[in-house]
Amino acid sequence: MATPVIMPRQGNSVESCILTEWFVKKGQEVTEGDLIFSYETDKAAFEEESKVSGIVLETFFKEGDDIPVLTNICVIGEKGEDITPYIPEGAEVEVAEPAAQEPVRTEPAVGALSAKPTNTLSEGAMIEKTEHQQGLNVPSDMFISPRAKNLAEKIGADTRYAEPTGPNGRIIERDIRQLQQEGLLVTSGAKEAYLNLDQSIKGLGLGGRITTSDLNKGAEAENQPAETTAKEIEEAEYEEIKISNIRKVIARTMHSSLSEMAQLTLNSSFDATEILNLRKKFKVNAEEMGLTNITLNDILVYAVSRVLPMHKALNAHFTGESIKYFSNVHMGVAVDTERGLMVPTLFNANKKSLNDIAIETKELAQACQKGTINPDYLQGGTFTVTNLGTLGIESFTPVINPPQTAILGINTTEQRFRERDGAIESYTAMSLSLTFDHRAVDGAPAARFLKGLTQALENFNVLLAK
Repeated sequence: MATPVIMPRQGNSVESCILTEWFVKKGQEVTEGDLIFSYETDKAAFEEESKVSGIVLETFFKEGDDIPVLTNICVIGEKGEDITPYIPEGAEVEVAEPAAQEPVRTEPAVGALSAKPTNTLSEGAMIEKTEHQQGLNVPSDMFISPRAKNLAEKIGADTRYAEPTGPNGRIIERDIRQLQQEGLLVTSGAKEAYLNLDQSIKGLGLGGRITTSDLNKGAEAENQPAETTAKEIEEAEYEEIKISNIRKVIARTMHSSLSEMAQLTLNSSFDATEILNLRKKFKVNAEEMGLTNITLNDILVYAVSRVLPMHKALNAHFTGESIKYFSNVHMGVAVDTERGLMVPTLFNANKKSLNDIAIETKELAQACQKGTINPDYLQGGTFTVTNLGTLGIESFTPVINPPQTAILGINTTEQRFRERDGAIESYTAMSLSLTFDHRAVDGAPAARFLKGLTQALENFNVLLAK
């Protein structure tokens, strides 16, 4: 029995996902547990396994498509089974057509010229050629579906360079989408002049479209000496990698944060001797006391969760029209992953013990690194902690995660000297960097929070006793 495979819903807030890679092809045999495809939300990446064994009868979408959750994206079953009931709305599927049916033919829209057209009817195709419609001079053996034609005209794609994948050598919608990805496009104003070109030209318009300006530049280039042209086309070696959906979201968020907020950073340091000694004791007695591996980062998160409720302006969301002050601390903990920076939320951190915080932060970090984090845990934070101290960073300016009003950066430890009772002694210091939104928080309240936090860390045993 044919079984549809749907785009999973990862979290209640996710409405669609990007299909990033197919691991199987149409006609391929799969067994239960085999990877079928990978996909991304705007905050995390996942891989989907097959729940059944069989043959991939059809795939309805291509890599890069933004697909609503719970939509059928492929069908697995036995050869010859009917897939019609599972075809989602808007999917372009290759379905056998009656031999007498004449496909729609039309002139293509136009786009960038990069090589000689290669469109031909597939071998054995029995389709009667009709007269060209008014428009471009296109090869007489070109056939295109109505959907593909409308899309080509809309985006300005040159169908002469499409590689037909439809039945009997027909160009279908996904072939036009491929042209769009390759930048084979031209604006309507440049269409007429473009058709008379006998050379390749690069489009610098929106989406790589050729514009009248590009055509004029191309004409000027023809009049330049051959040596100049050779220099212009010489390019340095490089590797170009498509930006992931997660990186695009990070870029938008960081740009929005810096461009819309009045961010200011305060730096302070404290004597880390007590928390370092305590960390050693935890490490030695962890098994006997039933504790997990408690790190310095866990200790910092615990201290912030206890001090922050006394400084409500920093445990808040600034919306522009109002400020939301939160009763509990929902701590965002920055995690470095191969897919980019992710910030899972430790909800109600102020109500958890140090050991609970250590356990849960590690679970959240592992889920982020594996790409299995539930997107519901990537939102709702009221304050964020980010740690670059493990990389030897002495001071930095962390960027606020909007709509939060502040973020704390944890720096490395270093040996310093001080005078005590007339003698010079060394001690281990750790520095902190607090960035706050000056629209919502003034400098003095932010400084008081930082001072209260450093005092709590220097007297951490007392803080644990509360």
